Amino acid sequence: MKIFRRFYLILIFGILYIPILTLIFFSFNAENSTAVFTGFSLRWYKELFSSPDTFVALRNTLILALSSSVLATVIGTAAAAGIYRMRSRFMKRAVTSVTNIPMMNPDIVTGMSMMLFFVAVAGLLNIEYDSIGFPAMLIAHTTFSLPYVILSVLPRVNSLGNSLTEAAMDLGCTPLQSFFRVELPNIMPGVLTGMIMAFTLSLDDFVISYFVGSSNFQTLPLLIYSMTKKKVTPDMYALSTLIITVIFLLLVVYNIRSGKAERRKAVKAK
Repeated sequence: MKIFRRFYLILIFGILYIPILTLIFFSFNAENSTAVFTGFSLRWYKELFSSPDTFVALRNTLILALSSSVLATVIGTAAAAGIYRMRSRFMKRAVTSVTNIPMMNPDIVTGMSMMLFFVAVAGLLNIEYDSIGFPAMLIAHTTFSLPYVILSVLPRVNSLGNSLTEAAMDLGCTPLQSFFRVELPNIMPGVLTGMIMAFTLSLDDFVISYFVGSSNFQTLPLLIYSMTKKKVTPDMYALSTLIITVIFLLLVVYNIRSGKAERRKAVKAK
């Protein structure tokens, strides 16, 4: 049984990470080939840093992902706190179910509906669609990221309960002060998890960006898709390798900090 479990574990990790390792491996290839490794080279990393189109797309992607994740985190945290404070169980369940619909909706349906909505808005305002390119993308990315933030924050709010908030208010805090001084620090792990998830989803999104995007605002997934009509150049492998490395380092730092925080709580509890 032990051998079977180890084999199963190796198989799962192989399926997950062999394609990523292949991409990283060929990002250091001297030639433009994904079949033959001709030698180690940093050629494609040099070309990446000299490509203006790639940097514009990367800048747009990061600005959009950061802006939408911050907006989704603020709105989602407030929504989670509001859902918890609803007195009617029926309303609470109804709002939670409606909130989960965008997660279950196919991306292509969400993308088409968003596109039709923003086309209608541009028509009502009598303006060109390209002029609302970034705001439309920001609203769309915030909308589909929002349920994931609520899903991350709401369990933390539920586990916290009302006792600490009520104690703070008994000691003279206003409801707003008790939220920022007592409730928010305790639910912060859920808030950060939701923000990271929203950032990752926005960074990765293609389908909704394809429908909602305009010609004057191109994100990295759209740029890579436009290359697939011809051939994806290896500098994209280099960029993907850098993104994977940064995300891996962020996860390591986050896990180290989380481990230290848990050890501090354990020491205080003793």
